[in-house]
Amino acid sequence: MSRIGKKPVIVPANVTVAIADNNVVTVKGPKGELTYGFHPDMILKQEGNVVTVERPDEEHLHKSLHGLTRTLLSNMVEGVEKGYSKELEVNGTGYRAEKKGNQLVMRLGYSHEVFMDEIPGITIEVPAPNKIIIRGIDKQVVGQFAAEVRGKRPPEPYKGKGIKYTTEVIRRKAGKTGGKK
Repeated sequence: MSRIGKKPVIVPANVTVAIADNNVVTVKGPKGELTYGFHPDMILKQEGNVVTVERPDEEHLHKSLHGLTRTLLSNMVEGVEKGYSKELEVNGTGYRAEKKGNQLVMRLGYSHEVFMDEIPGITIEVPAPNKIIIRGIDKQVVGQFAAEVRGKRPPEPYKGKGIKYTTEVIRRKAGKTGGKK
């Protein structure tokens, strides 16, 4: 039995969960609304403020979908209640970020500025020129957008210049040590 899959998802009082045909789940909360279509073989049961996920048999596919379905459902409930955020740091001389309208404008050592448009479901905040905060209710969309921003200039191991997550630790390398002969 999946340890994660058998845990029940507790739905807070300010969140509503609606399970429709073919396991299409709609979760509404104070931050917004999310809809997702789970695999039709999974068995979703709602009893009061608790949603449980069960699998029909011990087939390999169903075993792998069991924990995944429960985790995705839990992430939807947490997203509409609290929301998700990713914080990024911009490190490097002359590297900076700013928000103009609904665009993120970054100077990252290229000959041009890098522009990224705010996508639906995401809000971008730039409280300081070297800090970017990405917020949203869908964990996957927030993480994907943060990865795309980081991908514009990933941190390099010698000086640590680039865009990194605030929790990320860059493994630093020593530079050249040889002298002239």
